[in-house]
Amino acid sequence: MSTTGTGGLRARVRTKDGWAVPHAALTVTDMTGQQVLRETASEEGVVRTDPLAPGTYTVIVTAIGYSPAASTALVTASGADLGSLTLARAGGVDLPPPGPWTIDPAHSAVRAVAQHLGLTSVHGRFMEFGGRIEIAENPPASSVEAVIEAASIDTGNRMRDGHLRSPDFLDVDVHPKITYRSTGITPAVGEARWTVHGELALHGVVRSVDLDLSYLGTGPDPWGGMRISFRGTTELRREDFAMNYNQVVQAGIAAVGTTLRVELDIQAVQGEQLPPAA
Repeated sequence: MSTTGTGGLRARVRTKDGWAVPHAALTVTDMTGQQVLRETASEEGVVRTDPLAPGTYTVIVTAIGYSPAASTALVTASGADLGSLTLARAGGVDLPPPGPWTIDPAHSAVRAVAQHLGLTSVHGRFMEFGGRIEIAENPPASSVEAVIEAASIDTGNRMRDGHLRSPDFLDVDVHPKITYRSTGITPAVGEARWTVHGELALHGVVRSVDLDLSYLGTGPDPWGGMRISFRGTTELRREDFAMNYNQVVQAGIAAVGTTLRVELDIQAVQGEQLPPAA
């Protein structure tokens, strides 16, 4: 990308809700429709082109996962600053209003899936958890904090649940809480998708964990409030969190798989706390 500013076009490519669109392509054509130049935005969504002859041009901005946008630029000897060029996500999905949102456990789910004997999957869920999402005016500054009660694991089998709570796995008497705190958010390719970067504290170990997050929308609830919905997934390695239990059955197959898939279905209510009727 050129760093020349004088005589060229300058612009910032953003979504309607304020995200930068990295690597968006800006194409400039003259009034006959012939392409004059093409530049790619930086990681911050900033575009600066080489100098252009004074005149009127058509500017077209495109990016994967977004609808293209076109505008007219009147270029003088000193160039033209187009300000913020807004791209709409495919499907027209926008972020929810800024402010605090409280996770509603009654209408959310935190699930974990592990392989058993190399043949099938064992599904479990944590029954007690809570947290808070803060949607910032500047969306990349948004954040999330969540706390899970480790002893609330439920796989539908009392003996198995007891083993999972034992020192072989979660060791809930010593480490009763599982916590997640975000450290940053970046947009991903595709409609309403993001990567949440954060730190997961599990079994006395803190590791950096990224969540693949999809925003499913915003809408009113029956109690007069507003709700947002997200779906998130990630994969954890047990050994990264010092859970090294690995009973081996015949043919060298481990009783429990070494990786754990985590699936989140989250509803959150606008405000600092849940309504009494929720």
